Amino acid sequence: MTNQPKLARVRALKDGCKSNHIKVPGSKSITNRALLVSALASGQSELSGVLFSDDTYYMRKALVQLGVNIEQNETDKKIVVHGTGKLAPSSEPLFLGNAGTAIRFLSAASVLVPGKTVLDGDEYMRKRPIESLVKVLKATGADIRATEGCPPVHVQSDGNVKGDVFKINASLSSQYVSAILMIAPLMQKQVSIELEGANIGGRGYIDITLAVMKAFGVEPTYSEEGRWLFEPANYKPIRYTIEPDASSCTYFWAIEALFDVKLDLGFEAMDLAQPDAKSKKFMSMFPNMPSEIEASQFQDAVPALAVLAAFNRHPVKFTGIENLRVKECDRISAINEGLNQIKSGLGTIKGDNLIVGGGLKIGDHTNGLIDSHDDHRIAMAFAVAALALRQLQISTPLCVGKTFPSFWDELASLGAEVKLD
Repeated sequence: MTNQPKLARVRALKDGCKSNHIKVPGSKSITNRALLVSALASGQSELSGVLFSDDTYYMRKALVQLGVNIEQNETDKKIVVHGTGKLAPSSEPLFLGNAGTAIRFLSAASVLVPGKTVLDGDEYMRKRPIESLVKVLKATGADIRATEGCPPVHVQSDGNVKGDVFKINASLSSQYVSAILMIAPLMQKQVSIELEGANIGGRGYIDITLAVMKAFGVEPTYSEEGRWLFEPANYKPIRYTIEPDASSCTYFWAIEALFDVKLDLGFEAMDLAQPDAKSKKFMSMFPNMPSEIEASQFQDAVPALAVLAAFNRHPVKFTGIENLRVKECDRISAINEGLNQIKSGLGTIKGDNLIVGGGLKIGDHTNGLIDSHDDHRIAMAFAVAALALRQLQISTPLCVGKTFPSFWDELASLGAEVKLD
Protein backbone atom coordinates (compact mmCIF):
# COMPACT_ATOMS: atom_id res chain seq x y z
CA MET A 1 0.00 0.00 0.00
CA THR A 2 2.14 2.87 -1.27
CA ASN A 3 -0.25 5.57 -0.02
CA GLN A 4 -0.43 4.31 3.54
CA PRO A 5 0.35 7.01 6.14
CA LYS A 6 3.86 6.59 7.48
CA LEU A 7 3.41 8.31 10.84
CA ALA A 8 0.84 8.89 13.55
CA ARG A 9 1.31 12.13 15.43
CA VAL A 10 -0.72 12.22 18.64
CA ARG A 11 -0.99 15.42 20.67
CA ALA A 12 -0.99 14.76 24.38
CA LEU A 13 -4.22 15.02 26.36
CA LYS A 14 -4.01 18.14 28.50
CA ASP A 15 -7.49 18.79 29.84
CA GLY A 16 -8.78 15.30 30.50
CA CYS A 17 -11.06 13.25 28.25
CA LYS A 18 -13.73 15.10 26.29
CA SER A 19 -15.72 11.89 25.88
CA ASN A 20 -15.74 8.72 27.92
CA HIS A 21 -17.53 6.39 25.50
CA ILE A 22 -15.43 3.87 23.56
CA LYS A 23 -16.70 1.42 20.96
CA VAL A 24 -14.66 -1.75 21.33
CA PRO A 25 -14.72 -4.17 18.38
CA GLY A 26 -15.60 -7.84 18.68
CA SER A 27 -13.03 -10.42 19.72
CA LYS A 28 -10.67 -11.48 16.94
CA SER A 29 -10.00 -14.80 18.66
CA ILE A 30 -13.66 -15.68 19.04
CA THR A 31 -14.65 -14.34 15.61
CA ASN A 32 -12.17 -16.55 13.76
CA ARG A 33 -13.11 -19.61 15.81
CA ALA A 34 -16.81 -19.02 15.24
CA LEU A 35 -16.27 -18.47 11.51
CA LEU A 36 -14.48 -21.79 11.10
CA VAL A 37 -16.82 -23.84 13.27
CA SER A 38 -19.94 -22.38 11.64
CA ALA A 39 -18.41 -23.12 8.22
CA LEU A 40 -18.00 -26.75 9.31
CA ALA A 41 -21.63 -26.96 10.49
CA SER A 42 -24.45 -28.08 8.19
CA GLY A 43 -26.89 -25.21 7.87
CA GLN A 44 -27.20 -21.48 8.44
CA SER A 45 -25.47 -19.82 11.38
CA GLU A 46 -25.89 -16.17 12.33
CA LEU A 47 -22.95 -14.46 14.03
CA SER A 48 -23.36 -11.08 15.71
CA GLY A 49 -20.81 -8.78 17.32
CA VAL A 50 -18.35 -9.84 14.62
CA LEU A 51 -14.96 -8.16 14.28
CA PHE A 52 -14.39 -6.77 10.80
CA SER A 53 -10.64 -6.35 10.48
CA ASP A 54 -7.68 -7.55 8.43
CA ASP A 55 -7.34 -10.83 10.34
CA THR A 56 -10.99 -11.77 10.08
CA TYR A 57 -11.11 -10.62 6.45
CA TYR A 58 -8.44 -13.18 5.57
CA MET A 59 -10.36 -15.91 7.39
CA ARG A 60 -13.62 -15.06 5.61
CA LYS A 61 -11.93 -14.81 2.23
CA ALA A 62 -10.24 -18.19 2.66
CA LEU A 63 -13.47 -19.88 3.72
CA VAL A 64 -15.19 -18.53 0.61
CA GLN A 65 -12.35 -20.01 -1.45
CA LEU A 66 -13.07 -23.30 0.30
CA GLY A 67 -16.68 -23.25 -0.88
CA VAL A 68 -18.45 -21.58 2.05
CA ASN A 69 -21.22 -19.08 1.31
CA ILE A 70 -20.88 -16.05 3.62
CA GLU A 71 -23.19 -13.02 3.80
CA GLN A 72 -21.92 -10.04 5.77
CA ASN A 73 -23.29 -6.81 7.15
CA GLU A 74 -20.38 -4.76 8.40
CA THR A 75 -22.58 -1.90 9.59
CA ASP A 76 -24.50 -4.19 11.96
CA LYS A 77 -21.45 -6.36 12.73
CA LYS A 78 -23.28 -9.46 11.57
CA ILE A 79 -22.41 -12.42 9.36
CA VAL A 80 -24.51 -15.29 8.07
CA VAL A 81 -22.56 -18.46 7.31
CA HIS A 82 -24.14 -21.13 5.12
CA GLY A 83 -22.21 -24.23 6.12
CA THR A 84 -22.40 -27.57 4.33
CA GLY A 85 -20.48 -29.60 6.89
CA LYS A 86 -17.42 -29.81 4.69
CA LEU A 87 -14.89 -27.70 2.84
CA ALA A 88 -14.20 -27.84 -0.90
CA PRO A 89 -10.78 -27.67 -2.59
CA SER A 90 -9.46 -24.28 -3.65
CA SER A 91 -7.74 -23.95 -7.00
CA GLU A 92 -5.74 -20.98 -5.70
CA PRO A 93 -3.53 -20.70 -2.60
CA LEU A 94 -5.16 -19.29 0.51
CA PHE A 95 -3.44 -15.98 1.20
CA LEU A 96 -3.77 -15.12 4.89
CA GLY A 97 -1.66 -12.00 5.31
CA ASN A 98 -0.19 -12.08 8.81
CA ALA A 99 -3.26 -13.61 10.47
CA GLY A 100 -1.80 -16.22 12.80
CA THR A 101 -5.13 -17.66 13.98
CA ALA A 102 -6.33 -18.02 10.40
CA ILE A 103 -3.30 -19.86 9.05
CA ARG A 104 -3.05 -22.20 12.03
CA PHE A 105 -6.75 -23.05 12.17
CA LEU A 106 -7.01 -23.48 8.41
CA SER A 107 -3.84 -25.55 8.16
CA ALA A 108 -5.55 -28.06 10.43
CA ALA A 109 -8.91 -27.79 8.65
CA SER A 110 -7.17 -28.39 5.31
CA VAL A 111 -6.60 -32.07 6.18
CA LEU A 112 -10.40 -32.43 5.82
CA VAL A 113 -10.26 -31.06 2.26
CA PRO A 114 -9.80 -33.56 -0.57
CA GLY A 115 -6.94 -32.60 -2.85
CA LYS A 116 -4.19 -30.03 -2.51
CA THR A 117 -4.37 -26.91 -0.36
CA VAL A 118 -1.67 -24.26 -0.12
CA LEU A 119 -1.70 -21.69 2.68
CA ASP A 120 0.56 -18.66 2.50
CA GLY A 121 0.95 -15.17 3.91
CA ASP A 122 2.96 -11.98 3.76
CA GLU A 123 6.66 -11.50 4.51
CA TYR A 124 6.00 -11.44 8.25
CA MET A 125 3.92 -14.61 8.16
CA ARG A 126 6.71 -16.42 6.36
CA LYS A 127 8.86 -15.91 9.48
CA ARG A 128 6.31 -17.27 11.97
CA PRO A 129 6.88 -20.88 13.10
CA ILE A 130 4.28 -23.53 12.33
CA GLU A 131 6.39 -26.68 12.20
CA SER A 132 5.12 -28.00 15.56
CA LEU A 133 1.56 -28.02 14.23
CA VAL A 134 2.64 -29.51 10.90
CA LYS A 135 4.35 -32.44 12.64
CA VAL A 136 1.24 -33.21 14.66
CA LEU A 137 -1.05 -32.99 11.64
CA LYS A 138 0.99 -35.65 9.85
CA ALA A 139 -0.68 -38.13 12.20
CA THR A 140 -3.89 -37.58 10.21
CA GLY A 141 -2.30 -39.33 7.25
CA ALA A 142 -2.22 -36.17 5.17
CA ASP A 143 0.97 -35.17 3.36
CA ILE A 144 1.71 -31.80 4.96
CA ARG A 145 4.86 -29.72 4.96
CA ALA A 146 6.04 -26.19 5.64
CA THR A 147 8.97 -24.40 4.05
CA GLU A 148 11.76 -24.21 6.63
CA GLY A 149 9.22 -24.65 9.43
CA CYS A 150 7.24 -21.54 8.45
CA PRO A 151 4.53 -20.83 5.86
CA PRO A 152 3.77 -21.50 3.10
CA VAL A 153 2.07 -24.73 4.18
CA HIS A 154 1.33 -27.43 1.59
CA VAL A 155 -1.39 -29.98 2.38
CA GLN A 156 -2.32 -33.00 0.29
CA SER A 157 -5.19 -35.09 1.67
CA ASP A 158 -7.98 -37.42 0.56
CA GLY A 159 -10.25 -35.65 3.05
CA ASN A 160 -10.98 -38.82 5.02
CA VAL A 161 -9.21 -38.46 8.35
CA LYS A 162 -9.56 -41.53 10.52
CA GLY A 163 -8.39 -40.03 13.79
CA ASP A 164 -5.47 -40.85 16.02
CA VAL A 165 -3.66 -39.83 19.17
CA PHE A 166 -2.38 -36.29 18.75
CA LYS A 167 0.38 -35.23 21.13
CA ILE A 168 0.99 -31.50 20.99
CA ASN A 169 3.71 -29.30 22.39
CA ALA A 170 1.91 -26.00 22.90
CA SER A 171 4.85 -24.06 24.34
CA LEU A 172 4.96 -21.76 21.30
CA SER A 173 1.23 -21.27 20.88
CA SER A 174 -2.04 -22.57 22.29
CA GLN A 175 -3.44 -22.04 18.78
CA TYR A 176 -1.88 -25.35 17.73
CA VAL A 177 -4.11 -27.08 20.26
CA SER A 178 -7.19 -25.08 19.28
CA ALA A 179 -6.59 -25.89 15.62
CA ILE A 180 -6.72 -29.64 16.25
CA LEU A 181 -9.54 -29.43 18.79
CA MET A 182 -11.86 -27.83 16.24
CA ILE A 183 -11.34 -30.54 13.61
CA ALA A 184 -11.25 -33.48 16.05
CA PRO A 185 -14.99 -34.31 16.02
CA LEU A 186 -15.00 -34.41 12.20
CA MET A 187 -12.61 -37.34 12.00
CA GLN A 188 -13.93 -40.85 11.36
CA LYS A 189 -12.73 -42.45 14.59
CA GLN A 190 -12.16 -41.47 18.18
CA VAL A 191 -9.52 -38.80 18.63
CA SER A 192 -7.31 -38.31 21.67
CA ILE A 193 -5.58 -34.94 22.07
CA GLU A 194 -2.80 -34.79 24.65
CA LEU A 195 -0.61 -31.87 25.70
CA GLU A 196 3.13 -32.31 26.04
CA GLY A 197 5.17 -30.01 28.23
CA ALA A 198 4.12 -27.91 31.19
CA ASN A 199 4.41 -24.46 29.63
CA ILE A 200 1.34 -23.43 27.67
CA GLY A 201 1.09 -19.77 26.79
CA GLY A 202 -2.48 -18.51 26.62
CA ARG A 203 -4.12 -21.57 28.16
CA GLY A 204 -7.33 -19.61 28.49
CA TYR A 205 -7.68 -19.54 24.70
CA ILE A 206 -8.05 -23.33 24.73
CA ASP A 207 -11.00 -22.86 27.07
CA ILE A 208 -12.44 -20.32 24.62
CA THR A 209 -12.11 -22.84 21.78
CA LEU A 210 -13.91 -25.51 23.79
CA ALA A 211 -16.64 -23.01 24.69
CA VAL A 212 -17.21 -22.09 21.04
CA MET A 213 -17.32 -25.77 20.08
CA LYS A 214 -19.83 -26.46 22.87
CA ALA A 215 -22.04 -23.61 21.67
CA PHE A 216 -22.12 -25.28 18.23
CA GLY A 217 -23.12 -28.63 19.75
CA VAL A 218 -19.84 -30.50 20.26
CA GLU A 219 -18.11 -31.41 23.51
CA PRO A 220 -15.34 -33.87 24.34
CA THR A 221 -16.63 -37.23 25.55
CA TYR A 222 -13.90 -37.19 28.17
CA SER A 223 -11.56 -34.52 29.43
CA GLU A 224 -8.93 -34.11 32.09
CA GLU A 225 -6.05 -31.72 32.59
CA GLY A 226 -4.24 -31.60 29.25
CA ARG A 227 -6.19 -34.43 27.58
CA TRP A 228 -9.44 -34.62 25.60
CA LEU A 229 -11.28 -37.45 23.81
CA PHE A 230 -13.71 -36.85 20.95
CA GLU A 231 -16.06 -39.24 19.20
CA PRO A 232 -17.20 -38.41 15.65
CA ALA A 233 -19.82 -35.66 15.79
CA ASN A 234 -21.27 -32.83 13.71
CA TYR A 235 -21.45 -29.14 14.48
CA LYS A 236 -24.92 -27.61 14.58
CA PRO A 237 -25.81 -24.23 13.06
CA ILE A 238 -26.83 -21.64 15.66
CA ARG A 239 -27.17 -17.93 16.39
CA TYR A 240 -24.03 -16.88 18.20
CA THR A 241 -22.95 -13.60 19.79
CA ILE A 242 -19.25 -12.70 19.92
CA GLU A 243 -18.08 -10.78 22.97
CA PRO A 244 -15.95 -7.60 22.72
CA ASP A 245 -12.21 -7.97 22.28
CA ALA A 246 -10.35 -7.98 25.60
CA SER A 247 -6.99 -7.33 23.94
CA SER A 248 -8.37 -4.16 22.37
CA CYS A 249 -9.65 -3.07 25.79
CA THR A 250 -6.17 -3.11 27.31
CA TYR A 251 -5.17 0.22 25.74
CA PHE A 252 -8.21 1.97 27.18
CA TRP A 253 -7.84 0.31 30.56
CA ALA A 254 -4.29 1.67 30.54
CA ILE A 255 -5.63 5.15 29.68
CA GLU A 256 -8.09 4.88 32.57
CA ALA A 257 -5.28 4.08 34.99
CA LEU A 258 -2.80 6.62 33.64
CA PHE A 259 -5.20 9.58 33.59
CA ASP A 260 -7.37 8.46 36.52
CA VAL A 261 -10.56 8.54 34.45
CA LYS A 262 -13.45 6.16 33.93
CA LEU A 263 -14.23 5.20 30.33
CA ASP A 264 -17.51 3.63 29.27
CA LEU A 265 -16.71 0.56 27.19
CA GLY A 266 -20.21 -0.84 27.64
CA PHE A 267 -19.11 -3.69 29.90
CA GLU A 268 -16.67 -4.56 32.67
CA ALA A 269 -13.52 -6.68 32.46
CA MET A 270 -15.17 -9.31 34.63
CA ASP A 271 -17.79 -9.79 31.89
CA LEU A 272 -15.19 -11.13 29.44
CA ALA A 273 -14.03 -14.73 29.19
CA GLN A 274 -10.84 -13.91 27.27
CA PRO A 275 -7.51 -14.26 29.11
CA ASP A 276 -6.38 -10.67 28.48
CA ALA A 277 -9.18 -9.44 30.74
CA LYS A 278 -7.01 -10.59 33.65
CA SER A 279 -4.60 -7.76 32.93
CA LYS A 280 -7.16 -5.22 34.20
CA LYS A 281 -6.38 -6.25 37.77
CA PHE A 282 -2.74 -5.18 37.42
CA MET A 283 -3.63 -1.93 35.68
CA SER A 284 -5.99 -1.12 38.52
CA MET A 285 -2.98 -1.21 40.88
CA PHE A 286 -1.27 1.67 39.05
CA PRO A 287 0.83 3.61 40.04
CA ASN A 288 1.87 0.80 42.38
CA MET A 289 1.82 -2.14 39.99
CA PRO A 290 3.66 -5.22 41.31
CA SER A 291 7.43 -5.34 40.89
CA GLU A 292 6.98 -8.58 38.93
CA ILE A 293 4.11 -9.68 36.70
CA GLU A 294 3.97 -13.25 35.39
CA ALA A 295 2.11 -12.65 32.14
CA SER A 296 2.10 -16.03 30.38
CA GLN A 297 -1.70 -16.19 30.38
CA PHE A 298 -2.33 -12.68 28.99
CA GLN A 299 0.60 -12.04 26.70
CA ASP A 300 -1.27 -9.86 24.19
CA ALA A 301 -1.87 -7.42 27.05
CA VAL A 302 1.85 -7.01 27.75
CA PRO A 303 2.47 -4.11 25.32
CA ALA A 304 -0.18 -1.98 27.07
CA LEU A 305 0.95 -3.14 30.51
CA ALA A 306 4.57 -2.32 29.71
CA VAL A 307 3.75 1.19 28.51
CA LEU A 308 1.70 1.80 31.66
CA ALA A 309 4.57 0.42 33.76
CA ALA A 310 6.83 3.13 32.32
CA PHE A 311 4.79 5.61 34.41
CA ASN A 312 4.70 3.37 37.50
CA ARG A 313 6.38 4.51 40.71
CA HIS A 314 8.89 1.66 40.58
CA PRO A 315 10.23 -0.81 37.97
CA VAL A 316 8.16 -3.76 36.78
CA LYS A 317 9.60 -7.05 35.52
CA PHE A 318 7.50 -9.05 33.04
CA THR A 319 8.09 -12.82 33.01
CA GLY A 320 6.53 -15.76 31.17
CA ILE A 321 6.44 -13.78 27.92
CA GLU A 322 8.89 -15.71 25.73
CA ASN A 323 6.12 -16.43 23.19
CA LEU A 324 6.07 -12.73 22.37
CA ARG A 325 9.24 -13.42 20.38
CA VAL A 326 7.18 -15.15 17.67
CA LYS A 327 4.18 -12.86 17.29
CA GLU A 328 3.71 -10.39 14.43
CA CYS A 329 7.19 -9.23 15.37
CA ASP A 330 9.57 -9.91 18.26
CA ARG A 331 7.44 -7.95 20.67
CA ILE A 332 9.88 -8.16 23.56
CA SER A 333 12.52 -6.40 21.47
CA ALA A 334 10.00 -4.01 19.90
CA ILE A 335 8.61 -2.89 23.28
CA ASN A 336 12.10 -2.49 24.72
CA GLU A 337 13.22 -0.51 21.68
CA GLY A 338 10.21 1.79 21.94
CA LEU A 339 10.72 2.40 25.64
CA ASN A 340 14.33 3.36 25.06
CA GLN A 341 13.29 5.70 22.26
CA ILE A 342 11.24 7.54 24.86
CA LYS A 343 14.01 7.54 27.45
CA SER A 344 17.37 5.82 27.36
CA GLY A 345 17.52 2.95 29.85
CA LEU A 346 13.75 2.83 30.36
CA GLY A 347 13.61 -0.76 29.11
CA THR A 348 15.96 -3.69 29.71
CA ILE A 349 15.86 -7.26 28.40
CA LYS A 350 17.25 -10.10 30.49
CA GLY A 351 16.84 -13.41 28.71
CA ASP A 352 13.16 -13.50 27.74
CA ASN A 353 12.14 -11.15 30.54
CA LEU A 354 11.42 -7.45 30.11
CA ILE A 355 12.15 -4.92 32.84
CA VAL A 356 10.45 -1.52 32.58
CA GLY A 357 12.13 1.17 34.65
CA GLY A 358 9.15 3.34 35.55
CA GLY A 359 9.22 6.93 36.66
CA LEU A 360 7.90 8.76 33.59
CA LYS A 361 5.57 11.68 34.26
CA ILE A 362 2.59 12.93 32.28
CA GLY A 363 3.78 15.87 30.23
CA ASP A 364 7.39 14.70 29.89
CA HIS A 365 8.97 15.79 26.62
CA THR A 366 10.28 13.33 24.05
CA ASN A 367 11.13 13.54 20.39
CA GLY A 368 10.96 9.78 20.05
CA LEU A 369 9.85 7.98 16.91
CA ILE A 370 8.37 4.60 17.75
CA ASP A 371 8.94 1.89 15.15
CA SER A 372 5.75 -0.16 15.33
CA HIS A 373 7.38 -2.91 13.24
CA ASP A 374 4.01 -2.94 11.44
CA ASP A 375 2.59 -4.62 14.56
CA HIS A 376 -0.85 -3.44 15.64
CA ARG A 377 -0.28 -4.05 19.34
CA ILE A 378 2.99 -2.10 19.40
CA ALA A 379 1.37 0.86 17.62
CA MET A 380 -1.68 0.94 19.89
CA ALA A 381 0.29 0.49 23.12
CA PHE A 382 2.65 3.37 22.38
CA ALA A 383 -0.31 5.51 21.35
CA VAL A 384 -1.22 5.41 25.05
CA ALA A 385 2.22 6.82 25.85
CA ALA A 386 1.72 9.48 23.18
CA LEU A 387 -1.35 10.76 25.02
CA ALA A 388 0.81 11.46 28.06
CA LEU A 389 4.04 12.66 26.43
CA ARG A 390 4.96 15.45 24.04
CA GLN A 391 5.90 14.88 20.43
CA LEU A 392 5.87 11.08 20.35
CA GLN A 393 5.37 9.68 16.85
CA ILE A 394 4.46 6.14 15.72
CA SER A 395 5.31 4.52 12.39
CA THR A 396 2.94 2.61 10.04
CA PRO A 397 -0.19 3.56 12.00
CA LEU A 398 -2.68 1.72 9.78
CA CYS A 399 -1.33 -1.60 11.00
CA VAL A 400 -4.00 -1.28 13.71
CA GLY A 401 -6.44 -2.48 11.04
CA LYS A 402 -5.34 -6.01 11.86
CA THR A 403 -7.67 -6.06 14.87
CA PHE A 404 -8.98 -2.54 15.57
CA PRO A 405 -9.55 -0.50 12.38
CA SER A 406 -11.30 2.34 14.22
CA PHE A 407 -8.61 2.69 16.91
CA TRP A 408 -7.36 6.15 15.90
CA ASP A 409 -10.93 7.43 15.66
CA GLU A 410 -11.69 6.15 19.15
CA LEU A 411 -8.52 7.79 20.46
CA ALA A 412 -9.53 11.06 18.85
CA SER A 413 -12.96 10.80 20.46
CA LEU A 414 -11.28 11.17 23.84
CA GLY A 415 -10.05 14.61 22.83
CA ALA A 416 -6.63 13.74 21.51
CA GLU A 417 -5.50 15.36 18.29
CA VAL A 418 -4.52 12.52 15.96
CA LYS A 419 -2.83 13.22 12.65
CA LEU A 420 -1.89 10.48 10.22
CA ASP A 421 0.56 11.55 7.54
